[in-house]
Amino acid sequence: MSRPAAPLRLGNPRRRINIGLMGMAVVLSLFAGRLVQLQGLDSKVFEAKAAKLRVHDDPLPARRGTISDVNGHPLAITVEARKISIDPTKVPPQQREQVAAALAPPLGVPKDDLVAKLATQRTHYALLARDVPIGVAKNVLDLKVGGAKIPSLSADPTYQRLYPGDDLAGGLVGFVGDEGGGLTGFEQAYDKLLSGKDGKQTVEVGGAGQRIPMTRSTRVEPVAGQGLRLTIDRDVQWAAQQAIARQVKATGARSGSVIVMDVRTGQVVAMANAPEVDLNKWESVSPADWGNRAVSEVFEPGSTNKVITAAAALETGAVRPETVFEVKDKYQCADRVLSDAHPHPPERLTFTGIMAESSNVGTLMAAERVGDETLYNMLRGFGFGAKSGAGFYGEEVGLLPKADTWSGSQRCTIAFGQGVSVTALQMASVYQTIANDGVRITPQIVAGTVDQHDRFVPAKAPKQTRVVSRRSAKDIARMLEAAVSADGSTGSLAAIKGYRVAGKTGTAMRYDENCRGYCGYTATFVGFTPADAPRLVALAVLQAPKNGSHFGGEIAAPVFKEVMTFALKSRKIPPTGTTAPPVRLSADG
Repeated sequence: MSRPAAPLRLGNPRRRINIGLMGMAVVLSLFAGRLVQLQGLDSKVFEAKAAKLRVHDDPLPARRGTISDVNGHPLAITVEARKISIDPTKVPPQQREQVAAALAPPLGVPKDDLVAKLATQRTHYALLARDVPIGVAKNVLDLKVGGAKIPSLSADPTYQRLYPGDDLAGGLVGFVGDEGGGLTGFEQAYDKLLSGKDGKQTVEVGGAGQRIPMTRSTRVEPVAGQGLRLTIDRDVQWAAQQAIARQVKATGARSGSVIVMDVRTGQVVAMANAPEVDLNKWESVSPADWGNRAVSEVFEPGSTNKVITAAAALETGAVRPETVFEVKDKYQCADRVLSDAHPHPPERLTFTGIMAESSNVGTLMAAERVGDETLYNMLRGFGFGAKSGAGFYGEEVGLLPKADTWSGSQRCTIAFGQGVSVTALQMASVYQTIANDGVRITPQIVAGTVDQHDRFVPAKAPKQTRVVSRRSAKDIARMLEAAVSADGSTGSLAAIKGYRVAGKTGTAMRYDENCRGYCGYTATFVGFTPADAPRLVALAVLQAPKNGSHFGGEIAAPVFKEVMTFALKSRKIPPTGTTAPPVRLSADG
C-alpha cells in the first residue's frame, strides 16, 4: 500500500520578498550610479559631444588682395562668386540623368562627372562646381527638373581669382589653385600677405541640417588680404611680350626673355617671357611654361660678359680704352686653341676696338693681364653666383666656379662668357651697374603694398653697392656705345634714331640636356640709353634659335630696339641731343 505524497511546502514569503527587494536595489543602484556618471561626473564630456554634433562652423573666406602694376592697374583681382553643391542622397536615382543634364551646361561641367557625383550615396555633400558667377548661380538654383526645383542644391559664397590681362606678366604674377592658395610667381611668394585671414560663423543645426531658431550664433569676420603693387609698367610689359613672342616664333627658338630696368632706381619696368602662361587657363598649359624664365633659366652669357672682363682690366690699370693689342684670329690657351667668330688677318686694335668688334682673342689678351682671382672677385661683385636679392619666386643663382678650381682653358673661356652661367636678370643688373656710374642697385620688383584701407605703403629702398669706379664705368659706356654705332660693330641693329645707345651682343654655345652637350646657341643683346645720361637698360635673349641666324647682333638686337623704342616713348624720355665723341678702334684710325 503506497504512502501518501508529502505536502508541498512553500518557503517563507518574507524571505522571498527580501531577496526580490535586494535584487531590485542592486539594479536600481546600477541605474543610479550610471545616472550620476552621466549627469554628474561625465556630464561635461557628453555635453561637448552633443554640442559638437549640433554646432556647425561655416567658413567665411577672406577676399584676396589685388596685384597691380606700378600705376595701380590690376594684374590679378578677386571677385565674388559661388560654389554649387548638393546633397546627393536627396536626388532620386531615376532623376540623376535629368538633373545632371540640366546642370552641365550652365556649370560647364561634363554631364558624366555630375552623374558620378550624384550617384555617391555615402555623403550628404558633393561639390559640383567652383567659381560660378553670381548670376549663373542664381539661374542654376531656379532650374526645374520634372516640374520641381532640384532638391538640396546650394550656392555658397566664395571668391574667384581673375587675371584681366590673361598672359600679361604671367610667369611673374603667377596663379592660385582650386583652394585659393598661390601656386607660382608672386601669388605664391606673397601668399600670406595676399590671402588675409578667413573668418567663420558658428550656428546650431538640427539632424536634417537646418538651423535651430533662437539658438546661439557667433561670427568672426574675415580679414581681407593686402594688395601687392609691382614696379612693372603694364604698357611696356605688353610691348615686351609682343616683341619677344614674335621673335621666338620667327626664329623657331625654344624660348626667350626680355627685361627692362630703370637705371637710376633698379626697378624692373618689364619682365617678359615667351612662351608666357595664360593665368586664366593655367591648367591647360604645360608646367614647363608656368615659371618666370627671366630669373629661373640659366645660360652661358657669351660676349655680354666681356664688360666684366673690361671692368677688371680697367680697374686694375692693366689697360686703358686706347691700349693697342696685336690681335690674331686664334689664341692658344692651355690645351685648347680658341678663335674669334670669323677668321681675319692680324689686327692692331685698341681695347675699345676689341669690345666694338667683340673679339674673343683680344678679350683674352686683356684678361691675361688681370689674373684669375681679380676676375673672379669682379664677377662676384657684379652679382654672379648669387640671387639678386629682389625676392623673385623660383630665382636661380647660376654657376660661378671658384677661381682656384678653374682649369687651364676655363681661365680663358670665362673671360668671354663660357664656363659660367647666369640668369637674364643677373646680366641685366650688370649693365644697370655700368649705366649707373658703377653703382649696383639691388633689382626691385615690389613697389610696395596696399592695406585694407587702400593706403599705399612703399617698399624699403633697395641696397646700393659701388662695384667699379665712376671713371671705369664711363670708359666702358663709351666702348659699349662704339659697339653699337661704330662701322663694323656687332650691335648696329640695336641703334635707335636720335638716341645714343650703348650695348653688347652675345652669342654663346648652349648646353642642352637632350643631346647632353653643346648643340645650340643663346643669342643676347643688352644695353642702355641715352648712353651719355642713361635712363633705361634692356636685355633680350633667345634660347636655341633654329631658323636663320643664331647671332645675338642679328636676332636679339632688333628685339632690344623695338622694346626700348616703345619704352622711351611711353616714359617720355627725350634724346640728349648730343653726339658721341670720336673713338679709336685701331692703331691706324
